[in-house]
Amino acid sequence: MFYKSTRDSSIKVESSVAITQGISADGGLFVPETIPEITLDEIKNLGNLSYADRAAFIFKKYLTDFTDAEIHYCTDNAYSTKNFETESIAEISQLFDGTYMLELWHGPTCAFKDMALQILPYFLTTSAKKINLDKKIIILVATSGDTGKAALEGFKDVEGTQILVFYPEDGVSPMQKRQMTTQSGENVGVCAMKGNFDDCQNGVKAIFTDSQVKEKMEGAGLMFSSANSINWGRLVPQIVYYISSYASLAESGEISLGDKINVVVPTGNFGNILAAYYAKKMGLPINKLICASNINKVLTDFIETGVYDRNRDFYATCSPSMDILISSNLERLLYIITGHDDAQIREWFTSLAETGRYEVSDAVKKVLSEEFYGGYCDDEQTKSTIHDIYAKYSYTCDTHTAVAVKVYEDYKNATGDTTKTIIASTASPYKFSASVLESIEGRNSDLDEYEMVDKIAELSDIPVPAALAELKDKERRFKDSIEKSDMTSYVLKEFGLN
Repeated sequence: MFYKSTRDSSIKVESSVAITQGISADGGLFVPETIPEITLDEIKNLGNLSYADRAAFIFKKYLTDFTDAEIHYCTDNAYSTKNFETESIAEISQLFDGTYMLELWHGPTCAFKDMALQILPYFLTTSAKKINLDKKIIILVATSGDTGKAALEGFKDVEGTQILVFYPEDGVSPMQKRQMTTQSGENVGVCAMKGNFDDCQNGVKAIFTDSQVKEKMEGAGLMFSSANSINWGRLVPQIVYYISSYASLAESGEISLGDKINVVVPTGNFGNILAAYYAKKMGLPINKLICASNINKVLTDFIETGVYDRNRDFYATCSPSMDILISSNLERLLYIITGHDDAQIREWFTSLAETGRYEVSDAVKKVLSEEFYGGYCDDEQTKSTIHDIYAKYSYTCDTHTAVAVKVYEDYKNATGDTTKTIIASTASPYKFSASVLESIEGRNSDLDEYEMVDKIAELSDIPVPAALAELKDKERRFKDSIEKSDMTSYVLKEFGLN
């Protein structure tokens, strides 16, 4: 299995190189040359395996330059009860008949990013050894809230690596900010940036492809890699939990093997729902992929019209991890749909960089409408949904999962589709305690962050994750805040390259 760049199909590298580099030198994203198949018999057999063994089975189809021993080393270390609070790793709760919450937040940072970022350090260090890399790997991360903490936790004190995370100063929840700024580890760094997530993401991408910065890194024996979902090593673990959840539902008799399901994903950067698309292309029986956005609805508009236009107002919402107007992983989807047409991808994404918009062909629009449904809701609807779910089902969900539930309700009302459905639940409600408590009680609370956490625990009967409870007494280590124009100089200073 080789990997090509979305912007230059002549580039072919093995998975270990794709994972180590993170992003292609031409600015493109690495994608597998072909999408491997999974049969219904194979899915059935997964039902009797642990999550780690299910993951290993799927990774062997994509990471063909890894030995079986190397893959099991990665999965056995990442997916265990030492890292996750539940043996199943990805818990499934039935919200109501035929609708299931795929709870992806039982890891150490209480967000779905743990599903990938607990294993990425093992992928990365194993890949570096495979290609005899003798450089220190510098992980640069742009985060809208959850990736930053999950990456910091995954890479803390990992030998041969150093990690620096940028987050939008006013674009994350208080709990997310506290998680990052109190992070332990000798090789970690965190910096706030005056701007939004797109500014952080654009800055990191620009640094990755800056020839002068790369030259300085080379001279110092350093190299960049990424922990964002632009790195294939971040995306491939997300394919696993969709296939795993289907295998679990079939094993338990909730569905019959071969039955189609819908998948609903709250998304901003498009990586999480793209992973579901890969699972479908492998052979997982998925009917419709339902893409849920908040009021920053650039993806909803794109799915409906085929026009991607980031030239619009940016809103800070109660679902901040989705406050994104440039969805990086869409590039991978379009590369697949166009039949690996790298020239077309270069044209569209050059236009996006220069004008802020592009429009896809009618053929691509047709595929988008067949595969995806796009919907959105605003903060008022998000909070109303949290309240209604709590009142009807005694289930407490976070602000991002509530967006998915609301969009799914809209989809059912619009289509009448009653196909059994998995909703990706992407974060613990405790990470967004102010909004969740306000939604349940119908009023703003004057409690402090940790009093709100205790109140939600009382109302929901969900134990407070230890990783969040212990933050109350942790000292804030990282206090830097910079302008977006200063990102490159800050990186050079942090690594002694200026």
